[in-house]
Amino acid sequence: MRKSPYTIIKSRRITEKASVLANLAESESNQYVKKCTTPKAVFLVDANATKREIAKAVEQIYENKKVKVVAVNTINVKPKKKRRRSQGAKDGKTKAFKKAIVTFATGSNIDETA
Repeated sequence: MRKSPYTIIKSRRITEKASVLANLAESESNQYVKKCTTPKAVFLVDANATKREIAKAVEQIYENKKVKVVAVNTINVKPKKKRRRSQGAKDGKTKAFKKAIVTFATGSNIDETA
């Protein structure tokens, strides 16, 4: 059974760290950072998705921009404990999720600004 690319890729994860990763290709502040010539993006993905499925799904979703995925790194984020201060409230946890850092070929970009 073939999965839809939108069931594999849930959303793009935009955080401060993800913004730094995305802008590494344009940065020239450090000699080591200059070596990072490939743009990257972070996505929230299905927990059972493989790296190959993620790469194909990203290429299908952004096929109008003609992007080429070079590498995919995945991270399973564990749930964190949360405490509530109100009387009688039980302690809980955040949800666990899986995120993927997708590296594109040089010259490929999914942002509208470029």
